Amino acid sequence: MDSLGGTAAAIVLLVLVIFVIIVLVRSIRIIPQARAGVVERLGKYQRTLNPGLTILIPFVDRLLPLLDLREQVVSFPPQPVITEDNLVVSIDTVVYFQVTDPRAATYEIANYIQAVEQLTTTTLRNVVGGLNLEEALTSRDQINGQLRGVLDEATGRWGIRVSRVELKAIDPPHSIQDSMEKQMRAERDRRAAILTAEGTKQSQILTAEGQRQAAILAAEGDAKAAILRADGEAQAIQKVFDAIHKGNPDQKLLAYQYLQILPKIAEGSSNKLWIIPSEVGEALKGIGGALGGTNGGSGVADLFSDSAKPPAEVPAPAGTTAVGSGHAPSTPATQEPQA
Repeated sequence: MDSLGGTAAAIVLLVLVIFVIIVLVRSIRIIPQARAGVVERLGKYQRTLNPGLTILIPFVDRLLPLLDLREQVVSFPPQPVITEDNLVVSIDTVVYFQVTDPRAATYEIANYIQAVEQLTTTTLRNVVGGLNLEEALTSRDQINGQLRGVLDEATGRWGIRVSRVELKAIDPPHSIQDSMEKQMRAERDRRAAILTAEGTKQSQILTAEGQRQAAILAAEGDAKAAILRADGEAQAIQKVFDAIHKGNPDQKLLAYQYLQILPKIAEGSSNKLWIIPSEVGEALKGIGGALGGTNGGSGVADLFSDSAKPPAEVPAPAGTTAVGSGHAPSTPATQEPQA
């Protein structure tokens, strides 16, 4: 009997120890950082537990699953939306939200993530339904702002703050995508053609402007060069004229100059006809008179002794043209130029 009593006492003691351990485990709770817990006492909301160590009353207080107070990111599956021009587009949305009131998030809504998803879908259809396809593709910021305003207002009483709503993708039908690609390709080709034409136009304008400036500068250069050459020739003639008059040349010097100039008249292979002025005869006659004292009046001047008489026509060789004299002040004669 003693052994049975000792065994029973040991069992009871063991049960008491296990019960105490269970009570302690259920009484002590540690709440991690950025988490929150809701405590119900006898099925009624009692308080919200903050991060740290907390003591509960066993079998009276019940701790609900902890809530994450960090900002959460939820990506919802693509939703078909009909635009104003009756085109069905598929839109992916991403919602950034945070639980601000654990009590409201627990008792005001059954599943706040599902509620946010459904509210986002309906609001997105209302907003995009009033826009055409082009506006929906280019007005993402406007759509995001409207979605955020509606969601933040509706989820405020749920203890949730929606901080941001983003449209991750807007996918029009494949046929519309092909049409848009063709349109964009045609627009790019048109812009490229316009830019090419503008470049060609500007190039031609600049080339013509450069040629005009070059022609103007060349003409100005030629004019200045001609003026300088004319000034130089005028100064040279003036100097020669002044030198001749200062030297006071006599008839013999002039006759000698005539003789020096005559060979230059016949220079060139194209000269078929050249004219001897009548003054050459007078000049040679003066030279002959000066030299006639030694050779009895014969010499070079005899060739032009009759220079005062009208010159007879000299028959021109083949391929040349004879020039008649008439009563011109100079006596022309046709001769073949000699080497």
